[in-house]
Amino acid sequence: MTITFEILGEPGRDNALLVRVDSGQSLERLLFDCGEGCLDRVPFSDVQAIDHLCFSHLHMDHVAGFDHFFRCVFDRDSKPNQIWGPPETARILQHRFRGFLWNLHAEMAGTWRVTEIADQAISTSRFELAEAFEIAHDEGLVARRPTLFEGAGYVVEAYTMDHRTPTIAYVVREKSRSNIDTARLSAMSLRPGPWMKVVKDGADATESVSINGASYSVAALRDALLVETPGDSIAYLTDFLLDENAMAELASVLKGCQTIVCESQYRHSDLELARKNFHMTTTLTGQLARRAEVGNLVLFHLSDRYQPAEWLEMLAEAKEQFASTSFPATWQFGH
Repeated sequence: MTITFEILGEPGRDNALLVRVDSGQSLERLLFDCGEGCLDRVPFSDVQAIDHLCFSHLHMDHVAGFDHFFRCVFDRDSKPNQIWGPPETARILQHRFRGFLWNLHAEMAGTWRVTEIADQAISTSRFELAEAFEIAHDEGLVARRPTLFEGAGYVVEAYTMDHRTPTIAYVVREKSRSNIDTARLSAMSLRPGPWMKVVKDGADATESVSINGASYSVAALRDALLVETPGDSIAYLTDFLLDENAMAELASVLKGCQTIVCESQYRHSDLELARKNFHMTTTLTGQLARRAEVGNLVLFHLSDRYQPAEWLEMLAEAKEQFASTSFPATWQFGH
């Protein structure tokens, strides 16, 4: 399985994150936020193929491009239309659904589900194109847990942060893979063969396999040979206060995450302003990456209060804390 990602939008403008999860049998696309112009360079067919849209929060710079997305898929019935976000997402999105003249909708089909992530529970509202999205059908509550939903070989986790309003931090993780340890295989003098697939696939514990004429218990081989390998992972972090409590929580949650994509709104000399507006600084994001022992830190969502030369200085600030820090590869002014 492979997780790839693309930062959408330009430096100093609205940004979003498009994640592609390729299981080998299917390709799923997850869009995190949808600022103005973020989908302009995404092919129409890719927009139509987005499986989930996950909002961190519903401030203007994170939702202003929703109409572009909605126009591409409003009547999609080839796959579910699913939106996730903090409390109030359903109410706000219904206004977007209803913000057009609907007079040709009666023969159209399109079901949309908007799920709100609250502290104790998540609730889902269903909207129907055939009803011109007029009715918010209550589909009930389920208990809140870190895992928000599962896809083909991956899970998405959600954590509520504070931006003077709830904002959601998301983590996409491949499920762990079971692999046969070749060193253990050699130590047991076993030759590779079709039997390995039986062992890896988790067959019935009472089953046995034949290897070079000898019978072996599948359960015993699993215990002796299998090792769990963590999958790839990526986190999306934007627009919240990164105080010591939030730092400690996220450092634990993100421990060992391969990539974190994190806002870069303020340089550290503007720490008080960042705290006042419940944002982070580049130094703090670098410290988070170091404490969480992540693989890579990618900075985005740059404030246009700074000039490009200052953005490069902000990158240097973060790199002082965590060396493996960069801007998106497609941004041309520096890395």
